[in-house]
Amino acid sequence: MPALVLLGAQWGDEGKGKATDLLGGSVDYVVRYQGGNNAGHTVVVGDQKYALHLLPSGILSPGCTPVIGNGVVVDPSVLFSELSGLNERGVDTSKLLISGNAHIITPYNVTVDKVTERFLGKRKIGTTGRGIGPTYADKINRVGIRVQDLYDESILTQKVEAALDAKNQMLTKLYNRRAIAVGQVVEELLGYADKLAPYVADTVLVLNQALDDDKVVLFEGGQGTLLDIDHGTYPFVTSSNPTAGGACTGAGVGPTKISRVIGILKAYTTRVGAGPFPTELFDEDGEALRRIGGERGVTTGRDRRCGWFDAVIARYATRVNGLTDFFLTKLDVLTGWEQIPVCVAYEIDGKRVEELPYSQSDFHHAKPVYEMLPGWSEDISKAKSFSDLPKNAQAYVKALEEMSGAPISAIGVGPGRDETIEINSFL
Repeated sequence: MPALVLLGAQWGDEGKGKATDLLGGSVDYVVRYQGGNNAGHTVVVGDQKYALHLLPSGILSPGCTPVIGNGVVVDPSVLFSELSGLNERGVDTSKLLISGNAHIITPYNVTVDKVTERFLGKRKIGTTGRGIGPTYADKINRVGIRVQDLYDESILTQKVEAALDAKNQMLTKLYNRRAIAVGQVVEELLGYADKLAPYVADTVLVLNQALDDDKVVLFEGGQGTLLDIDHGTYPFVTSSNPTAGGACTGAGVGPTKISRVIGILKAYTTRVGAGPFPTELFDEDGEALRRIGGERGVTTGRDRRCGWFDAVIARYATRVNGLTDFFLTKLDVLTGWEQIPVCVAYEIDGKRVEELPYSQSDFHHAKPVYEMLPGWSEDISKAKSFSDLPKNAQAYVKALEEMSGAPISAIGVGPGRDETIEINSFL
């Protein structure tokens, strides 16, 4: 019953796509369990680069069945655009399964997302404007549209009417926008029904039967731990649970079936959007990390904010996810620095704090306490084993492992599929 959860241990963009793809040849199912097309994964296969937004990274592995779980929110237009792009490049997408309980991102969800974010002005959260938050809000408010609703026009119409009753009042009276017609939305959504039908399945049943048959199932989170709606830097977070517990609710698999939880850590730290970021750099080092690391959001196209490695949030990720392993990515980006600062604690109101403060105000005012580690200048992109790394690079990895609280079982030394050092097998 080998079920693995693979998730981001920082603010997202850690390289989950590379890690999932690395495991893809050894697993039978790869499952997205939360989020939507606000999460971007880049996978490099040979000389080919793939940018995935909604689809599980396992769709690039020929023997793997990719699954979009019930906890995901699906924009049909984005889904079919992504499928079409992969098909044109010769990727077989026919094995994809989509939960009938997954919620649909409707046109009005996108509209509400954009107008409310603009209305917030300086207080904006930094959403992607893709309707993710409003769709999850509809889900919680029990006025959401699910994939299965597209196959009963009467139910679909009733649900769209219920959702638009309040939204049209808000759009017209508060934001001075035109009301959205129920019939127009229903017609657009029904237009996707036939195209979606071959993929729709009872994925909860499929996945549990697979685990009972000793198949290997990998659950892939979008975003990262510090963007979790409950455990992240609220309110500057996403609208779902990318932490390990979200895999159970977002895919319908019990926690006793999870055998391993792998956290993806970048060798430094980045985040996209607003919110506190203690180790953020505003100098030439920050620019160098951004340039060398190619730090631009796959989905948003926004430059990522860059900073040094933060061991405090790594320890926090270990705790809230129950991490059994780390996959350290982009170690090669740090080549060339004589010394590399690592944040080992925070200073808050003159006091040293070694664990993530639960108070939003305290975290906002946290100042990093750095420990300097010696750097290296040698090219590490060809390293095939841990011993191939320069001594200082080895020491850096060991220091991060000790500070973070879980073993580093794999190291990314370049963007390619084969540019990975595997220390301990994940399977």
